[in-house]
Amino acid sequence: MRSGAAVARPPIHTATRSRTITARASSRSTWLACTLIAMALGGIPSVASGEIIDRVLAVVDGALITQSDVTAAIRLDLEPDRAGTDRVAAVLDALIERRLILAEVDRYAPPDPPEPDVDRAFEAVRARLGPAAFEQVLLQTGASADQVRRFVRDDLRIAAYLQQRFGTIQPSEVDVAQYYREHANEFGGKSLQDVHDAVAAQLTAERRASLVSEWVAGLRRRANINILPR
Repeated sequence: MRSGAAVARPPIHTATRSRTITARASSRSTWLACTLIAMALGGIPSVASGEIIDRVLAVVDGALITQSDVTAAIRLDLEPDRAGTDRVAAVLDALIERRLILAEVDRYAPPDPPEPDVDRAFEAVRARLGPAAFEQVLLQTGASADQVRRFVRDDLRIAAYLQQRFGTIQPSEVDVAQYYREHANEFGGKSLQDVHDAVAAQLTAERRASLVSEWVAGLRRRANINILPR
């Protein structure tokens, strides 16, 4: 460049347009941030009525679990009921653990379950309510049939992963005999020889459940979980 040469500048209207675009982008970012904060504090209100559309109940490593997620899981009976507990709190806790487990499943990417198995699991959910009630719950909760299919598909993925990771427990005969002596009344007074396989299966299931529970507790300790006031 020659000394003293004039430096080309964009036309004023171009610079103004650039500042306008930048301002609009900043405004959109600000709106998005405010929306997320509003969700975290209790939901997004409808402009017309002020009615809360949804409410965030928990944030698990940055992933949101909403009131509608919990409601759909309850209404569709997707999570087991725990007698004597706050149903919403229990299902929310189950969904938190499910989110953590799915993150581990996704890390190892096991094969997807066969489509016929997914179809059967989906139809079992639908049959529990009946077709009409099933469609009504979807309408009321804002869920879709595809979301339910993904849910049951993930259930099958979780089951396969847990079986692969914790399914090799084989109690010794000494352990089986000891367990039978401590729980003989649960087997109708039959001899160990008559109920050996049932005793071994129950002992295996309890040990497996204990290992899974300890593993999930470790996932929870390492995770960033924020449960918001309801």
